[in-house]
Amino acid sequence: MKRRSSRAGQGKVDDRSAYDRALGMLARREYSQRELRTRLEHAGCDESVAESALKTLRAQHCQDDHRFGEMIVRARVGQGYGPDRIRAELRSHGLTDAAIRALIDAAKADWDALARTQLRKKYGGRPAADHAERGKRAAFLVRRGFAAATVRIVTHSDVETPDD
Repeated sequence: MKRRSSRAGQGKVDDRSAYDRALGMLARREYSQRELRTRLEHAGCDESVAESALKTLRAQHCQDDHRFGEMIVRARVGQGYGPDRIRAELRSHGLTDAAIRALIDAAKADWDALARTQLRKKYGGRPAADHAERGKRAAFLVRRGFAAATVRIVTHSDVETPDD
């Protein structure tokens, strides 16, 4: 069952207003095609009207999934998330696996250093007291999206102490 807009008296959204609505959203921030399509359909646009508006926006370079992906990768790396978490988020936005791989590779992030930084923020410079605490730290990094190899390297080394 399709949702209808809660605005009284509003019927179907025509091509121009779908385009204007999507352009207004893109003026505020980047959106993936999937996000825009969902929002337009939620606002009462037919699938064909939404797709027509998206096609026009892509042709005008107003909407670009690659640019959207770059923005997400840059933001999530800055927030301290690992590649697995970023990959999952990009996949949820409808980006292809090849595009995701290219975006993450292009980020040229030092995932080991990023994981160490996250551990220092969360646990300070002190090393793990025992095996159980090391496990907690590893689970923390896995939840943040770091690969098992990175987690193993970071949690089993003495790099957790501040560099002097």
